[in-house]
Amino acid sequence: MYKRQVFKILILASVIASGAARCAAQDAIPAHAISIIPMERIFMPDHLYAGQAVDLDNPASYLYPEWSNEYVHKYQDVSLPDSVVISLKGYCMPTDSTRITDKYGYRPRRGRAHLGLDIKVRTGDTIRAAFDGKVRISRYERRGYGHYLVIRHPNGLETVYGHLSRKLVGENDIVHAGDPIGLGGSTGRSTGSHLHFETRILGNAVNPALMFDFPNQKVVTDYYVYQKNTREVYYKVRSGDTLSGIAIKNETSVSNICKLNGISRNAVLRIGQTLRVN
Repeated sequence: MYKRQVFKILILASVIASGAARCAAQDAIPAHAISIIPMERIFMPDHLYAGQAVDLDNPASYLYPEWSNEYVHKYQDVSLPDSVVISLKGYCMPTDSTRITDKYGYRPRRGRAHLGLDIKVRTGDTIRAAFDGKVRISRYERRGYGHYLVIRHPNGLETVYGHLSRKLVGENDIVHAGDPIGLGGSTGRSTGSHLHFETRILGNAVNPALMFDFPNQKVVTDYYVYQKNTREVYYKVRSGDTLSGIAIKNETSVSNICKLNGISRNAVLRIGQTLRVN
């Protein structure tokens, strides 16, 4: 179980340990000092302490209420910690490609968020598991991810690999960092062969670029601290919604919604449109 502590934590990144051939010794990683506001609930998983075993059969059970193959990102009635320390040690880059074709972030003109990174790959290129873990979902989504995989990892992350031409693992398979899990492709909602790669915690999207440096083929730091109060929150417009009503539902202001989405107070809302509200 997590050890709950109230303190100010300082994490210094170190040199990534060498792994398998494709995940071998990386360059030294610059040290980063990450401060957390005192009095927050900070979750430190047991496996961050030397000598503690990692459970690959039910990874990150300290965070997730259950193991399910039934949904992608929906976690109801789950309390998200104020801060979670995520270890990035023992990683492998999912692809050798260094070219990012679409970044993470909200797209006002499209009225939706792009919650991952698109990395250029060729159809048939090998896609690898980013960390040790267990495959939670192996499925096909015609108007979305295409052939995709969701893997849950002991560090608390779930990684998503979309638009694959072929999947090499199935649900409930245990994988290790660097294992081939699929082949690059352009299935689903895609205009060209690429890997759509997401990192999530309890269903909440985190910009993969904060952790994975694809151009330089290494992680940014040994540890990443996820903080709930800095996460991005999105809302899908429904029939009858107004800006003021959406603001009330999400405990924010109309002016803040307008600023985040680059729209005016008189903007016409479309059903199904995605708005960033935090």
